[in-house]
Amino acid sequence: MALKMVKGSIDRMFDKNLQDLVRGIRNHKEDEAKYISQCIDEIKQELKQDNIAVKANAVCKLTYLQMLGYDISWAAFNIIEVMSASKFTFKRIGYLAASQCFHEGTDVIMLTTNQIRKDLSSPNQYDTGVALTGLSCFVTPDLARDLANDIMTLMSHTKPYIRKKAVLIMYKVFLKYPESLRPAFPRLKEKLEDPDPGVQSAAVNVICELARRNPKNYLSLAPLFFKLMTSSTNNWVLIKIIKLFGALTPLEPRLGKKLIEPLTNLIHRYVWQILLCSLRTVLISLSSGMPNHSASIQLCVQKLRILIEDSDQNLKYLGLLAMSKILKTHPKSVQSHKDLILQCLDDKDESIRLRALDLLYGMVSKKNLMEIVKKLMIHVDKAEGTTYRDELLTKIIDICSQSNYQYITNFEWYISILVELTRLEGTRHGHLIAAQMLDVAIRVKAIRKFAVSQMAMLLDNAHLIASNTQRNGICEVLYAAAWICGEFSEHLEEANQTLEAMLRPKVTTLPGHIQAVYVQNMVKLYASILQQKEQAGDKEAAQEITQLMIERLPQFVQSADLEVQERASCILQLIKYIQKLQVKEVPVAEEVIALFAGELNPVAPKAQKKVPVPEGLDLDAWINEPPSDSESEDEKPKTIFHDEEQRHSKPRHPEMDEEELARRREARKQEQANNPFYIKSSPSPQKRYQDTPGVEHIPVVQIDLSVPLKVPGMPMSDQYVKLEEERRHKQKLEKDKKKKKQKKEKRGKHHRHNSLHTESEEDIAPAHRVDIITEEMPENALPSDEDDKDPNDPYKALDIDLDKPLADSEKLPVQRHRNAEALKTPDSEAPPVEKKSKKPKKKEKKHKEKEKDKGKKKEKEKKVVEEEEEKKKSSKHKKKKHKKEKEEKSKDKKKSKKKHHHSEEEVVESVQNGTLDDEPLPTYDIQGNLQNDSQVTVSVIFENKSTSFLKSMELNVLDSLNTKMLRPEGSSVHDGIPVPFQLPPGISNEAQFVFTLQSIVMAQKLKGTLSFIVKNDEGSTHEKLDFKLHFSCASYLITTPCYSDAFAKLLESGDLHMSSIKVDGISISFQHLLAKICFHHHFSVVERVDSCASMYSRSIQGHHVCLLVKKGENSVSIDGKCSDPTLLSNLLDEMKETLSTC
Repeated sequence: MALKMVKGSIDRMFDKNLQDLVRGIRNHKEDEAKYISQCIDEIKQELKQDNIAVKANAVCKLTYLQMLGYDISWAAFNIIEVMSASKFTFKRIGYLAASQCFHEGTDVIMLTTNQIRKDLSSPNQYDTGVALTGLSCFVTPDLARDLANDIMTLMSHTKPYIRKKAVLIMYKVFLKYPESLRPAFPRLKEKLEDPDPGVQSAAVNVICELARRNPKNYLSLAPLFFKLMTSSTNNWVLIKIIKLFGALTPLEPRLGKKLIEPLTNLIHRYVWQILLCSLRTVLISLSSGMPNHSASIQLCVQKLRILIEDSDQNLKYLGLLAMSKILKTHPKSVQSHKDLILQCLDDKDESIRLRALDLLYGMVSKKNLMEIVKKLMIHVDKAEGTTYRDELLTKIIDICSQSNYQYITNFEWYISILVELTRLEGTRHGHLIAAQMLDVAIRVKAIRKFAVSQMAMLLDNAHLIASNTQRNGICEVLYAAAWICGEFSEHLEEANQTLEAMLRPKVTTLPGHIQAVYVQNMVKLYASILQQKEQAGDKEAAQEITQLMIERLPQFVQSADLEVQERASCILQLIKYIQKLQVKEVPVAEEVIALFAGELNPVAPKAQKKVPVPEGLDLDAWINEPPSDSESEDEKPKTIFHDEEQRHSKPRHPEMDEEELARRREARKQEQANNPFYIKSSPSPQKRYQDTPGVEHIPVVQIDLSVPLKVPGMPMSDQYVKLEEERRHKQKLEKDKKKKKQKKEKRGKHHRHNSLHTESEEDIAPAHRVDIITEEMPENALPSDEDDKDPNDPYKALDIDLDKPLADSEKLPVQRHRNAEALKTPDSEAPPVEKKSKKPKKKEKKHKEKEKDKGKKKEKEKKVVEEEEEKKKSSKHKKKKHKKEKEEKSKDKKKSKKKHHHSEEEVVESVQNGTLDDEPLPTYDIQGNLQNDSQVTVSVIFENKSTSFLKSMELNVLDSLNTKMLRPEGSSVHDGIPVPFQLPPGISNEAQFVFTLQSIVMAQKLKGTLSFIVKNDEGSTHEKLDFKLHFSCASYLITTPCYSDAFAKLLESGDLHMSSIKVDGISISFQHLLAKICFHHHFSVVERVDSCASMYSRSIQGHHVCLLVKKGENSVSIDGKCSDPTLLSNLLDEMKETLSTC
C-alpha cells in the first residue's frame, strides 16, 4: 500500500496541471481542437484512477475547458466524487465545476443531496460556505425542498460568514420551493436586526428582491425599514431600502407623507444617493391625499440638473437616467429643462446622447413636438456615423407615432418629415420609414390625398432614391409609395404620369419584393385610369393605356424573381383579355375595379393569436404520420446524375508557360484601364509627395445642376411649422375673445376660468378632423387581459400572504428515521402510516381541502372572501342572504366534524384557531357620511349557530397608516372594543364600529380578531377568530342624484381625469346591468338613451365620479371621469370584476 502511494505521488509529478493545459493551448493555435481532444482523452484516463488528487486535477482542467465552450456533462459523476473529498482544496474544485455545468436536467444531481447536507453541518465554516455558494448555482426544486430546513438552521449560525451566505441563498430556495417562504420568513425578518452589518445587508437584499415583485405582502415591514433607513450609515443598505419604499408607497398613501422629510435630508447629506432618493421621492408623490410635495420634486430636479451640467460623464449619465424616472410621473417638472436635454445631444459621448434621446421621447407634447423634431432633424444632418444617425431617425419616428399619434396636430407636417428622411443615404431604416408612410395613409383618412401626392412625387424621382440600391436601404420607401398610389389611386391628379413612372425600365433594378408591389399596384392604377376614361367616353385613351401596359409588362415577366414573374404573367394575360374586349367596344372598367374592391384595414398584432380554435380541431395531431426510422434507413435515394465524388473532384487545368501568363496579365491591365468603374491603385507615397500641386493648381469642376441635389416638388417641413404657428396664434386669439365675453357675462366665475386656462393651452385642436382607423380583431376574439402575463413567471408563486398565522401543514420537511412499528399496524390504522411519505401526504391533503372534508381553514377563508364580495349590499338584504349561507355552511361543518372526529389534524386546528363550529362568522357593511369626510361606519352582524352561550366578545382590528379604528379615550392600538351584547344559541345581533381614514382612493384590507368565551355544560373556553375587513373604493361612494345640466357643466369644466374599460361576455339586459352598478357601486342614473346611460356618484371626500355606460351586443364599455385618476382607475377595476360575473 505504501509503495502504491509513493508511485501515485511520483506519477502526479509528471501529470499536466491547469497551467500546462493553458500553455499547451496557446502553443497549438493552428490545431487547437486536435490538441484539446487529446487532452480530454488524457483527462478521461486520469478520472479512472483511484487517487482523489488526480481526479481533482482532471476536474480542474475540465472546468477550464467548459469555459471555452466544451461539454463536460459526461463527467458529472466524477465531479460529485471530487465534491465529496475531505480536503477543502479538492472540495472547492468539485463545487466550482458543479456550479458551472449542473442544471435541473442533470440526472446525477439527486446524488448530491446527502453530501451537501453533510457539508452544511460541517464544523469547518469554509466547507459550509463553499457548499452554500455552489448550491446557489444549481439548486433544483427537489434540492430546495430537502435542504430548506438545514439552510434555515444556518441562518442562526454563530459565524457571520455562514449566516450571510445562508440568508442570501434563501432567495434561490424561495424561487424553487415557494412553500418555504412563510415558515422561513420570521427568521429572515430577525436578520434585519442582526448585529453584523453583512448579514443585515443580505437580509435587506433578499426582502427587497421579494418585495420588488409582490410589494403588497411586505407592507407590515414598513416601520422596521423606516427605522433602518433613519439609523443606518451603510449607503448600499440605504439604496435598497429606498427602492423598497418606492414599491410600497403606491399601496400605502400615508407612508409617502412620512418619508418626505427623511428623504429630503438624505438628498442634502449624500451626493451619490441623490439619484435614488430623487427617484423614490417621485414615487412617494404618487400617493394621493398629499397635495404639498411639489417642493421636494423641484429639489430633486434641481439637484439632478447640477449633475447633468457636471463635466464628469458618469454623473451626467446617471443624472439623465434618474431624470427619466421622474419624467414618468411628473413630466411637467422635467419639461422645463428641455434646453438642457437638447444640449446633451451635442455631447461627444454617444451613450449620453442616446440617453438624452430617450428623455425627449417622454417630454413631447402637442405644443413642443414640432420644435423638438426640428432640432432632431438638424442633428440628423450633422450626425457623424450611421449608427447614431439611424438612432436619431428611429427616435424621431417613435416620438411622433407614440400613443397612436397622440401629439401630432398636423399630419401634413409629419408626412413631409418622413419624405425629408428619405433623403438620408446609407440608412438601414428604410423599411421603418415605409411602414410609417403606410400606417399614416391607411389609418388617417383625412391625410390620404396629401400622402398620395407626395408618394407620386417619390415615384417620379425614384431614380434618385434607387441610385445605390446595394448599399442604401432607403429604396424601401418606394414599396410604400407604390402601394399607397395604387390603393388610393382616386386621389391622384396625374394618374397617367404616375403609371408611366412605375413602368420605367429602371424599376427592374429594384429588389424583387419592391418590384412585386409595383406590379400589383400598377394594375390598380390602371383600373382607376380605365374607369375615368370610360366615364369620359375617351375610348382611344383607354386603348392607349392598355397598349402601354402590354408593351412594358414583359420586362417584369422576364424577372429573375419568381414572385414578380408570377404576378406580371397573370396581369399581362388579364390586360390582353381586356384589350380584346376593348376592340369589341365592351365596357370593362367596372369589372376590373371590382377586382380590388374594399379597403385593407390594419390588423392588430395579436389578431392571429386571438382566432378561436374551431371545435373538434386538434392542432397537435399529425396531418400525415411521419415515416418510421427503419423505412427511412432502408430506402436509399437513387441518383440520376453522376456520382458525387466525380462532381466534387478538382478539375484539371493545363499548366501555362511564362509567355501566356504575361499576355493575360497585360490584357487584364488594359481591361481595368478602360473600365470607368474600376478604382485605380494610388501611386506610391514618395511620388505622391513630389507631384503634389499647390492650391492654385487644384482643378475646379462645374457641377451639372440639371441633376437636382434635392428631390424637386417635395414639401419642406419648416413651411408647415410656420403655418402651424400661425394657425395656433389665430386659435388663441379667438379663445381670448371668447373668454373676454364670458368674463363680462359671468364676472363671478373669473377665478375658475383663469385656472382652466393653463390646461386648455395643451389641448390644441388639430389642423383638420382626423379619423384614425383602429386595428381589426377576429370575431369571437378571446379576452386579452392576461396576454402580457407570463404563465411561467417564477415570481408568481411567491405572491403569498406572510401575515397569516402559520399552519401545521406549512412546516418545512425534516428528514426523519423510518418508523418500523408503523409497518406492523393493522389495516384499520393505515392512515397514520401514510405520514412517512411527504409528497403523497401533501397532495392528498390538497385534495381533501378541495372536497371540504378536512378543510375547516379553507372554509373560513372562503367565507371571508364571500363576505368581501357581498360587502356592498345593504344590511337588511345581507341579513337574509347570509343567514341562509351560514345555515348551509354550518351543516357542512358539522358533517365534516362527525366524519373526521378522530382525525389528528382536526384536533390541532381546533386548538389553534378555536372550535370552528362554535365561532360566530360576522357579515358587515361599510357606510360613509358626507358630513364627515374622514370617517366610515362598519356595521357587523353576529349570529350564533352553535348550542353554546357566547359572552365577553371583543373585536380588534390591526390599524394601518391610512385607516384606524376609533377606540375609547385612553385605549392603545392593541386594545379591542367590547361588543355590547352576548349571544345565546340561535340569536343574532348587530354592532357598529367607526373607522377614521386619510385617503380613499385605494382599496384596503384590514386584519382583525374576534375573541370570545364559549360557555356550555362542560365549562368555559376562550376562543378567537381571525378575519379581514375589505374597504373597497365603492364603499366610500354615496348615491347622490344629479341633474343633467349640472352633469354637463361638470364634464365641460376640464377638471376631471378620464379612463375607460371594456368588458366582454355580458348577456344580461341593459336595465339589469344599470341596476347592478347602482346597487353594488352606489351610482345614480342621470340620463338614459337606448343602450347608453350617464351615471353619477360622489365620494365622502367630495370626489365627483361620472360614467358613460354603453352596451354592445355582448360587451359593455364604461368611460369614466373623476377628479382623482387613482380613485377612478380602482373604481373601474372593481366594476370590471363585478360585471365579469354577469
